[in-house]
Amino acid sequence: MKDYIPELSELRMVRRAPEGPLPFSAEDRTYVLTCLRDVERSFGVASLIVGPGDSSARALVKQLIEWWRTLEPKTEAQRDAYGRLPGAIRLIDTVSTWVEEKARSRSNRSET
Repeated sequence: MKDYIPELSELRMVRRAPEGPLPFSAEDRTYVLTCLRDVERSFGVASLIVGPGDSSARALVKQLIEWWRTLEPKTEAQRDAYGRLPGAIRLIDTVSTWVEEKARSRSNRSET
């Protein structure tokens, strides 16, 4: 694994993600979980993440970003799993942004 210094955009994605789970659709949850498990299996790494609907979204996106920036794929299975990491990271960030905007909208309505 390579050493890395997180970029500002990565730190913002981690901060934006909630400490609790995100309301993924069944398809999105399966996609993220499959990506997570495929990386674990192909690289022989382990995470403490149970699943995208059961764990902290913040811990999940932090783990996926760390793997994206530090793992070096060598086999076809590793390249496949590694290649899906950006999609899973963006999906988590998109749902996190949606949840944040929804909460802000509710807050603005309650203030009026």
